[in-house]
Amino acid sequence: MFSATLTDEQQRHLAKNVTNLLTFYKHISDSFIIEFFSENLWESLPISWQESLSKLSPPEIADLLLDKTVTNRRYPSVWPLSLLAFRASAHALAYPRVPPDQTTLHAGTGKPEEFHSNQSQSSLLGHLFRKHVKPKKQHEIRRLGTMVKNLCHLTSCDNVVDVGSGQGHFTRFLSFGLGFSVTAIEADANLVSMARKFDGQVRCTLEKERLKKTDVGQLSQVVSGPSPYHVVGWVNPKASWEDFIEQLNRRDDESERQAPTGGPCKKRQWISMSASDHQPASEAQCLSTADSGAPSCSTGDRTVSPHRVTDCHGPFLEDLQVHSCTSGPALAAADQTPLVKRPCRCGPSVCSEQSASRHFNRTSSDSAGDREHMGGGFILTGLHACGDLSATLLRHFVSCPHVQGITSVACCYMKITTEENPSPPGVVVPPHTAQTAIASRPDFGYPMSDWVRGLPEHQLSYKAREGACHAVEDYLHRLRDESEQLKIHCYRAVLETVVRAARPDLRRAGIQTIKKAHTLPFAEYARLGLPRVGLPADLPLDQACVEAMLCQHGRVVAYFSLVLLLAPVVETLVLLDRMLFLQEHGIQSQLVPLFDPAFSPRNLVLVAMKRGLHEGLKDAG
Repeated sequence: MFSATLTDEQQRHLAKNVTNLLTFYKHISDSFIIEFFSENLWESLPISWQESLSKLSPPEIADLLLDKTVTNRRYPSVWPLSLLAFRASAHALAYPRVPPDQTTLHAGTGKPEEFHSNQSQSSLLGHLFRKHVKPKKQHEIRRLGTMVKNLCHLTSCDNVVDVGSGQGHFTRFLSFGLGFSVTAIEADANLVSMARKFDGQVRCTLEKERLKKTDVGQLSQVVSGPSPYHVVGWVNPKASWEDFIEQLNRRDDESERQAPTGGPCKKRQWISMSASDHQPASEAQCLSTADSGAPSCSTGDRTVSPHRVTDCHGPFLEDLQVHSCTSGPALAAADQTPLVKRPCRCGPSVCSEQSASRHFNRTSSDSAGDREHMGGGFILTGLHACGDLSATLLRHFVSCPHVQGITSVACCYMKITTEENPSPPGVVVPPHTAQTAIASRPDFGYPMSDWVRGLPEHQLSYKAREGACHAVEDYLHRLRDESEQLKIHCYRAVLETVVRAARPDLRRAGIQTIKKAHTLPFAEYARLGLPRVGLPADLPLDQACVEAMLCQHGRVVAYFSLVLLLAPVVETLVLLDRMLFLQEHGIQSQLVPLFDPAFSPRNLVLVAMKRGLHEGLKDAG
């Protein structure tokens, strides 16, 4: 079903089938594994299921239940048809999570091929963009950056807005690496301060490398795009797109005075095009701005397109090698990856001759050109935008005429607001400065589409949405290795019975992670956990009862695997609802598994543009 883009009717049909499946097995998806003993969850399963599952070892659970790629299954006993149907339905209705260009699954501690030579440094990302960045993030910003670049080409946009930008790792890659004009908005002022600091470090590094160069032709290889513009602001889900645009245009003078001295941030004007670029105060300052990317550039005797589209990965997945302007060796890390991988605006005949004067001396004509490009709109992106933030970006994409395309990578589904639970736990309280005039708007994070809202029993509980955030691939690795970590769920379920025996009113109390709990005997685990819920550490334990429950850890693993089997199905419904929302507004979209799911569990990217996917592909050739 997912070998090609689904039609509108297929999307609606899939949403209906997913809802039916989740409704039938709601008692599983809504269950809390810590209540395995206190709520007798094992007894809630059909007896035939209990008999089949209780005989399985952890590796057998992985092969027979969770991993749909296994074709030669060997069953220790005859499974009931209802269990086989449950497994088959869950696998068939969940959106594929392995990228089309990934032939194997790098589970657990294994990492994608780009980290084989160095476990912490991607061989496909220049060293400028690996500093301060964990391997998982390196993997994500490289692949998503390529997709955004491709989308910018299809929509003829040079401007990108990165929402929930954090410390600006993705923002820097888009700006300094790919040459786009980027505005980043982040609610945490401390993270923005760090982003500006890291921006300054990149600018200074680029300036130092520029001064080392004597050959004009080599200068173009260390030139970046304009410096990112950072905005401190909380994106209100209840606010209009006009308010969002006003946030992007807001000038925080105090924040700019505290910005790193490497160079001033450039003010982006998304609506008003009257302001001019700010120039460096002196020639001694580090590089602050430069030209953005161009349609094509020269490498040796051939011309290549930095926005080239290939067919093998779908319309928004291209070859992840980003070409430099010339064929000479670029400044690189030990893996010989170019220091800054960016296209140049100039044509191949003038690339090496005019780069120095044009890239390092901004003129009034450059500013006018930037304003002209901004008039064409911008791309909206959010890398793991939490809770309602992803839904808010999609609503702005639909409503705002300036947003031409979007790439949305969601996370924290349990923090999505619903009509049944408009204030789920963990949602950030809005700052006092946030607009509240239209707080009564009935927009929730789920469901967004009229179609899903009209389906019977479409509701998703907090627990079901929280379960959708679990990493199936990581658990597969633990099952096959029969990891000691598998007993943690059993430990917590046993402790829940101890807590309720002492405090019947205390249910599902948060204990948080106990460091290396799987290496501890249960008595020590209880001694550390009980004080966290207000109980004495030396609370007497019924040793016989505790041992009887600990012996059932295999059942706990099997039951949790049933819950985990439904996790991708729940995620599929949440993201499919968003696709249907776009469809109802006349916008086609695609859901692309972009990251290695064992490395980055929330790996599905919802990508769309207003011109339409088919039209964009046709124009792109």
